[in-house]
Amino acid sequence: MLADPDAPAVMRLSPRDNVAVALRPLKAGEIVLLDGVPLVVERHVPMGQKLAAEPIAAGDPVLKYHCPIGTATQSIAPGALVHSHNLELDYRAPLASPG
Repeated sequence: MLADPDAPAVMRLSPRDNVAVALRPLKAGEIVLLDGVPLVVERHVPMGQKLAAEPIAAGDPVLKYHCPIGTATQSIAPGALVHSHNLELDYRAPLASPG
């Protein structure tokens, strides 16, 4: 069975997430829609992997299911794969500064 060409290629799991999940393999240079906004895929992203939905600064928490899953170790551009090369797994990363 062929995939529906109109089916979404990526999705945020929570509206506050700064990453999206690939619903199918994505090719470098492919343009996908996320919340109606075009997003250029920086490099191949396997199905189920994360890509930045918006700019993420080095040191910022990476949010999936609106939960911090780690901290960006470098700036991550929208459409870039988010994985061990730019993410330090730290399940205790803060959502916001105490105060």
